[in-house]
Amino acid sequence: MSEAALLAQWSAYLAQDRRRSPHTVRAYEAAARRLLLAQSHDDWPQVAAIDHAALRRHMASRRAEGLSNASAARELSALKGFIAFARREAGEVEPAAPRMRGPRTKKGLPRPVTPDDAVNLAERVESDAVEGWIGARDRAVLYLLYGAGLRIAEALSLAGRDAPLGDRLLVTGKGGKQRLVPILPKVAEAVARYTATCPWPLAPAEPLFRGAKGGPLSPGLIQKATARARRSLGLPASATPHALRHSFATHLLGNGTDLRSLQELLGHASLGSTQIYTKVDAATMLDTYRAAHPRERED
Repeated sequence: MSEAALLAQWSAYLAQDRRRSPHTVRAYEAAARRLLLAQSHDDWPQVAAIDHAALRRHMASRRAEGLSNASAARELSALKGFIAFARREAGEVEPAAPRMRGPRTKKGLPRPVTPDDAVNLAERVESDAVEGWIGARDRAVLYLLYGAGLRIAEALSLAGRDAPLGDRLLVTGKGGKQRLVPILPKVAEAVARYTATCPWPLAPAEPLFRGAKGGPLSPGLIQKATARARRSLGLPASATPHALRHSFATHLLGNGTDLRSLQELLGHASLGSTQIYTKVDAATMLDTYRAAHPRERED
């Protein structure tokens, strides 16, 4: 079996069985490719035979190349999964990865923006756009991140059938897990404004958010538009599209939402992922969470 065949099986397993995102599949495949090249292995029994010592030597070599603690921890996790998969493919009854701890990483706290800054950011993105429908599109995406707590990939995975938005939206998140999220009138109005001006037909099975040439909208375009807007507004570099989701979570928690409910809204698999928001400096949390979210205001 060739190296390419091993990697193809590994990628298919990640994408189809584990439902990993395309970004994660690419990263895990790259990590496996480096290991195969370093070990000169081209079949599953050889990969399955990689033990703790061999994996440690490989990771030491990777660290010598300048890999950070966080990157090393992610790569080690990928390789342990790859070796466990190889052992299963090699016919082991109870396949398991070599036991090896990754480097300790310091997890940074989310850095939310204020409600005013969130709304101002969405408005500036809209006003800076080269075409009116593109501005309406970008504002609608940002409102979904801040007003409904969606990940950018979740917002961009919406299809024509999802519009017009009602007061609830079924969202498919990581691992194919689905959840219902409440939709505020301001969010629904932003999406409706976009769909009314979009020049491309929004077929039920086609992406809801389109690029300038009609193809699926790239997250990079939203990130670039947000970066330009935050510079214009004098906001910090931490004011990214994903920070709007952090803001959604932090503001709701500061307004008394319990952790279990917040976990469901965010689509976190474990409560531990949600608990990080309890550690955000109280100075960044709102004393009150006024009216609606995004804040109701006159256009």
